[in-house]
Formats: sequence, structure tokens, C-alpha cells
Amino acid sequence: MRTIKQAFAVLLVCGIFLCFISCGGGEKDVWANATYKEDTTLGEGAKTITVQVSADNKTVTFTVKTDKETVGDALMEHGLITGEEGQYGLYIKKVNGITADYDKDGYYWAFYIDGEYAMTGVDGTEISQDAIYKLEYAK
Repeated sequence: MRTIKQAFAVLLVCGIFLCFISCGGGEKDVWANATYKEDTTLGEGAKTITVQVSADNKTVTFTVKTDKETVGDALMEHGLITGEEGQYGLYIKKVNGITADYDKDGYYWAFYIDGEYAMTGVDGTEISQDAIYKLEYAK
């Protein structure tokens, strides 16, 4: 009888472990679908901006050369961001291939200018070549 109980306990632990692994109990790698995983320079143009993309303790820096007027237009020009138009402007859903879905998991893309949380969205922010822009995967 004791052997049956021990065998049942071992099977139960194994089943729970397999369920945990198959149900995605581990942390997801948000960088797995990233387009660029290293610092990159993109484009040609008279203006140069620096954009940092941060997620899960990793940051990739983009040097973007453009003739566009806003940060959002420059990033969309090179496929770095996608999103949906909302009542406050562009709602960024994907940056560098990394999706943030607030409705699903509470994550969103926070936008910073020179380390300060931006008071405008990327599509309403005129390019300043001296600024450092940052998009951070945040919760």
C-alpha cells in the first residue's frame, strides 16, 4: 500500500511539473521576436535621432537618420513602431517587433524624452536632434 501511495505521489508531482511547463509557467522572452537585437543605424536624412528600446533589462539603441518632422514618423518610416490611432494619437502596440498588449497582460510602451516621461506621444513630438528618446516595455 505504501508503494502505491509513493508511486501516486511521484506521478502527481510529475504531472504538475509537466502542466506548469506546457502552460507557459516560465517567463517569456520578449526579445525572441525582436527585429534588431543589437545597436543599429537606420536610414538616410538630414536629421539624426537617438532612440533607445528597453525591455526586460536589455536596451538596444537606434541611430535613426531621417527627413521626417516627428519622432513617430521617423520610427514608422523604418518599421520600428506600429500601432493604432486612438483619441490621443498613435497608441503604440509594437516596437522593434516586440508586442505590448495592455488588455492581455498589462504591458504598454512608455515614451521618454531625455529620461523624463513624455507629455506628448511619438506622433506629436517634433524631432530634436539633441534629445534621447526612449521606448520602454512597462507594466
